[in-house]
Amino acid sequence: MESHKIEPDQLSASSMSQYHFAPQRARLNMQGSDDEDDMRGGAWCANAEDRIHWFEIDARRETEFTGVITQGRDSFNESDYVTSYFLAFSNDSREWTTIHDGYADWLFFGNSDKDVPVMNQLAEPVLARYIRIIPQSWNGSLCMRLEVLGCPLPDPADVQYRQNEVTPVDYLEFKHHSYSEMVALMKSVHDECPNITSIYSLGRSSKGREIMAIIISGNPTEHEIGEPEFRFTAGLHGNEAVGREMLLLLMQYLCKEYKDRNPRAQQLVEGIRIHLVPSLNPDGHEEAFEAGSELSSWTTGHFTDDGFDIFQNFPDLNNILWDAEDKGMVPKLTPNHHVPIPENIAVETRAIISWMKSHPFVLGANFQGGEKIVTYPYDSLRPNKPDQSQKPHSHESLFRWLAVSYASTHLTMTHNYHGSCHGDTAGGALGIVNRAKWKPVTGSMNDFSYLHTNCFELSVFLGCDKFPHQSELAYEWEKNREAMLIFMEQVHRGIRGIVKDQQGNPIENATVSVEGINHDVTTAPTGDYWRLLNPGEYRVTARAEGFAPVTKLCVVGYQSGATACSFNLAKSNWDRIKQVRDCHPELAIPSIHAHLVFNKLMS
Repeated sequence: MESHKIEPDQLSASSMSQYHFAPQRARLNMQGSDDEDDMRGGAWCANAEDRIHWFEIDARRETEFTGVITQGRDSFNESDYVTSYFLAFSNDSREWTTIHDGYADWLFFGNSDKDVPVMNQLAEPVLARYIRIIPQSWNGSLCMRLEVLGCPLPDPADVQYRQNEVTPVDYLEFKHHSYSEMVALMKSVHDECPNITSIYSLGRSSKGREIMAIIISGNPTEHEIGEPEFRFTAGLHGNEAVGREMLLLLMQYLCKEYKDRNPRAQQLVEGIRIHLVPSLNPDGHEEAFEAGSELSSWTTGHFTDDGFDIFQNFPDLNNILWDAEDKGMVPKLTPNHHVPIPENIAVETRAIISWMKSHPFVLGANFQGGEKIVTYPYDSLRPNKPDQSQKPHSHESLFRWLAVSYASTHLTMTHNYHGSCHGDTAGGALGIVNRAKWKPVTGSMNDFSYLHTNCFELSVFLGCDKFPHQSELAYEWEKNREAMLIFMEQVHRGIRGIVKDQQGNPIENATVSVEGINHDVTTAPTGDYWRLLNPGEYRVTARAEGFAPVTKLCVVGYQSGATACSFNLAKSNWDRIKQVRDCHPELAIPSIHAHLVFNKLMS
């Protein structure tokens, strides 16, 4: 139900209180809305005037049913949930057999609140096509969400198809990992591929767990001049488990394929310094893992132990920038990049920010769950400009391309003809959306990354079920593997180069700007920079304090690989005058006279 493998037309009910609470709203962890303009019910709710109530699922084929998980209605104000129910089964939807204990129909006890899922497993599996939940008592209104446990019997045609399939990932283990198992797996990957991997910690969580990362690169222990740095992160919310497992699988895959001399894996590993962080919120991760995939609710482990939602805990730099823009202070008085940070953030967020600033990241994505779409910045709405038809920010077309590169390569992300997981996505057929037009948030990791660092960051929502059963992980890997590889390869899109002085010394923190795009990047301590751009011609200027700016025309083509665009900066006249003054104190005279003397000395 939660993963939407069961289609809307497989669900029916005896009645519904109104169309907002139709049977299609009965999926476990379905999120409702109290917005009158976009009302969505957080459960199936029956018509109170009816005397007999049931909810029916057509599995469309013989299925071995093993249990049911129930949950109450998602609502801010109401407390509606089913407290007991019968279960009945049928092969034709006409004749029904109710689970019986030998004396009477078996009464299953349901929920005691609206949020916590409750599982009832059958003493013996039941083979049938249809299942009915028949509520007998409830708190408030008769409303429920549910999940069904079971295994469809194999279709002979499917078995024949699977036998002919070649599985290229037979060395991968598809399971959910606890925190300690995750750390052990990362260490085993390092032991398997010590020459191309390095393990390190971003810092500690509020409970003292290390936020572990692994680097995969030809030279993993240090930044190489000219090599872009890339990051995939997951587990901002501890119960969004798919991203964590995808990154654990990806690190195993890159290690094994590199050792087997897979040309694409070799090109990725040797051309990019790849950072993978499977669990940014290890405390939440452990809480959700202990609850398990079936009983981990929408918010189990979502927050840190101190109660923070890490993704929305980053300093809100958008309003600082926008306020400065409105006052005409950008970029001369307030920069349009590396905007300064205010205080008061979680310990995990502070560790992530320190990490983001310590590497010259070019591109990244964070994996989340509960929806199936890629979102790109800005994530926050601009104050006093609620109409999002306002002029898009200067990098929106590039962000859209990056988002499309993942969504279109994912096996199912663009298949949204049934709508979104919860009926509230503004995205089109491409499987992407601007976050501010969908669910705006302030203080997001993505906006912070864009406004305070050089890194372009997107959020990839991997599916409706945040914590699917581990039997689903092999399919999740197949859906995401190529998309992850394609997205990493986008780090080479645009221009790259080194900014040096005339003696060949690298210039750190030089600003590289592109005419017509109000967002600059800066050079790394080694003088190198990367600038993601779509194909086209660009006037690019490099500036550094004490140096005369240099402008070049740089052309980005459609072929793979970034265009080289390096700069050699000469000391500015006034900087040279200052040097002469420091060497010749007698020249501490009016500046026009000093300038004439300077020109005479230099000639």
